[in-house]
Amino acid sequence: MSAASFLRSIATPKKALAGTAVAVAAAGSIFAAAPAQAATTGASAQATAKKMIGDSAQYQCFSNIVEHESGWDVNATNSSSGAYGLVQALPGSKMASAGSDWKTNPATQIEWGVDYMKDRYGSACGAWNFWQANGWY
Repeated sequence: MSAASFLRSIATPKKALAGTAVAVAAAGSIFAAAPAQAATTGASAQATAKKMIGDSAQYQCFSNIVEHESGWDVNATNSSSGAYGLVQALPGSKMASAGSDWKTNPATQIEWGVDYMKDRYGSACGAWNFWQANGWY
């Protein structure tokens, strides 16, 4: 029995069935729009990072870490540790040293992250090498 035949055979009035179909289609449209919006935000953060970092090799290393840590979500929060943002600073408030808008501004998070990677690992690629060996940085 096909899905259409099954739906016709049940005792649901056609208007209610049509209304449900419209509601499901509308909900699908809303959910389908969310990833596109997130992708735009991530793409914008990536473009900002490229511009701020300049060196393509260092950008790629930085990008690899951010992709693993937050998927380029400026609001990413680790539910168990509380790490926050693109680079998953712990605590996130550390990023305030780069700007008071650290919670929402990708440029502030990128600036803090690049400085952290330089201070601790020598460069973004040094941080990426460490990440590859340890699964964290």
